Amino acid sequence: MASPYIELEVGERTVKVTNPGKIYFPEIGATKRELVDYYVSVGEGALRALKDRPTNLKRHPDGVQSEAIYQKRMPAKRPDWLETVTVTFPSGRTADSLRVTEIAAIAYCANLGTIDFHPWQVRASDVEHPDELRVDLDPQPGVGFDAVRRAAFLTRDVLGELGLTGFVKTSGNRGVHIAVRIEPRWDFVQVRHAGIALARAVQARDPGLVTTAWWKEERGDRVFIDFNQNTRDRTVVSAYSVRARPHAPVSTPLTWEELEDADPGDFDIRTVPARFAELGDVHAAIDDHAYSIETLLDWYDQDERGDMPYPPNYPKMPGEPKRVQPSKARD
Repeated sequence: MASPYIELEVGERTVKVTNPGKIYFPEIGATKRELVDYYVSVGEGALRALKDRPTNLKRHPDGVQSEAIYQKRMPAKRPDWLETVTVTFPSGRTADSLRVTEIAAIAYCANLGTIDFHPWQVRASDVEHPDELRVDLDPQPGVGFDAVRRAAFLTRDVLGELGLTGFVKTSGNRGVHIAVRIEPRWDFVQVRHAGIALARAVQARDPGLVTTAWWKEERGDRVFIDFNQNTRDRTVVSAYSVRARPHAPVSTPLTWEELEDADPGDFDIRTVPARFAELGDVHAAIDDHAYSIETLLDWYDQDERGDMPYPPNYPKMPGEPKRVQPSKARD
């Protein structure tokens, strides 16, 4: 028996939504149809965050209670209007990744069970030179959102002293992400070095609050700045992406004024559309200016501490310290 379906007009496309009544978020009873409708309702903002970026998909075809499918390659069988871009992984292997060019592409992927969208920090026109510097503020277990908020404002202070503008959003979980639009003149290694320099500068402002320690055993009850989110094939969830959790939280763009008293629990699949209808995309200006990271690279070059460990899926990188946690290195 054929699955029930509806058809939605999204821009110039007709997007088929199968099993629209399937419950995707059991805690609030939200359905697959609501997920697709959500992405269409915030489409302008979601498209701005994903436009022309290689994008990984985190799919839950049977809802968030089902096992996730992490998809980095688009299948050969797809609509002819759905575009792809070839990316290269740290291993040297390549893949044809989703390239989002229109809101219908987001809706189409939502019908496939995509809840989280994870864009690369590059554009399809130049996949070797990032145009975004990312700051991922990750609170360690037991650390509350107030600490993350303070770390975010410290980051804003450092960026401001550099003449850089950061755009802040909730992560959709416990953290905060800050994006800085940069000129696509530097490769992944250099942008990662800039991220390390920025993270160290923020940590220096309050080392009791912020840490850059890669090894969890050294982080303590602090907010970790994950500098490795600037490496090739490492992604953070996009602005306006829903997160695969039972209550359907959303990674929501904020103004810095809003962050002062924001509660991440206020932003979900049912509250964000009304917010978007009232305020529009509060990150609409993110592409207005791209910045240089030369000062950050100078800071990195002047720092005798040098490089930090790469993620475990990476080959050993030039200048990288030993990739072994300190407690085992001492044994």
